[in-house]
Amino acid sequence: MNAITLMAYKQISVVATSLLRRRIGEDFTDDKGLKLGLVSAQMGLVFSGVIAKLRSFLGNAAKAVREALRVRPCSVVAGLAADLLRSRSELVAENALLRQQLIVAARKVKKPAFQRHERTLITLLAAVLPRWRDALLLVKPETVLRWRSEGFRMLWRWKSRSTKTPVCRISPDVVELIRRMANENRLWGAECLRGELLKLGIHVAKRTIQRHMRASHRAMPPRGQRRHTFLRNHTVWACDFLQVYDVWFRPIFAFFIVDINIKHVGITRHPTGQWTAQQLREATPFGAAPQFIIRDNDGKFGADFDRAAKGAGMRVLRTAVQAPPMNSVCERFLGSVRRECLLRVAVNTRFSADPAVSRPVLRGRASGRRRIAHPILVHW
Repeated sequence: MNAITLMAYKQISVVATSLLRRRIGEDFTDDKGLKLGLVSAQMGLVFSGVIAKLRSFLGNAAKAVREALRVRPCSVVAGLAADLLRSRSELVAENALLRQQLIVAARKVKKPAFQRHERTLITLLAAVLPRWRDALLLVKPETVLRWRSEGFRMLWRWKSRSTKTPVCRISPDVVELIRRMANENRLWGAECLRGELLKLGIHVAKRTIQRHMRASHRAMPPRGQRRHTFLRNHTVWACDFLQVYDVWFRPIFAFFIVDINIKHVGITRHPTGQWTAQQLREATPFGAAPQFIIRDNDGKFGADFDRAAKGAGMRVLRTAVQAPPMNSVCERFLGSVRRECLLRVAVNTRFSADPAVSRPVLRGRASGRRRIAHPILVHW
């Protein structure tokens, strides 16, 4: 319709232009001023009116043609009359196609999808049903055609598969050499192996090397140590002081030694270097000491603590000044003790601080709740 309208516009423009030129030529000899202006205005009005009427007529015609070509569903009586003229096999195929779509639509999902066997069934029913496009409700005809193309593609891929056993065109010695080089040099790829074989005068394609590499592939052992092995071989302890105040605002110091498996704590009001060293000796009986122990630069440790650690076979690692993240394990544990235990009780004396620290930790571990620590050994 757009092409017809454009052609009509061009024809009207040519006719109007020729009439205007002829009228102007006739009136130009009489009055060259007023008559020329009047004729031009009159012809402009006539031309615009004709264009508007023609546009309205062509629009209505196009609308009528679209309405006439629109596919309308037939009525029940018309459909029944059409079904009486169809064969029984065609009706059975159409019912099966509609029933399968109802099964998919009855699923309690937001967007039901067709399974592979359902797509195959709908494609086969569409092949035997002449009017299969009218029986589609959930999918478009283009979708069924795409399913059909995918089915043919899979069929021809299966029919064109190789049924013969591949014959190895290289000697078994070369195959064994490729597998041996691949196993002994895990970081070498097919291209690197091909280059090494070319140095030996053996010409083998890259794809052939890749095939034999996959055949001899074995799982590579994990690089390095596992976490359990690392913790067993390189056990690191961390220690720090936690300062607590009783109800009379008197300080109480709890000394913690934190490990992955055990926790050691000692409580006192007046911590000294000798007392801290004694706590370390009691925490390492029979020479059961780790390889390293981390501590900060607090003066409560002193040289006695370092001598006790050296006598137990431990190496003392000092953190930097004002760097708590370097002793993060112990700092996190001390924060858990303060939040989960000490902020919930009022400590009266040093002796009441002992159960306030130890018993809640043991109770939380036994009850299966969120545990903040492992069993604590209390030393006086």
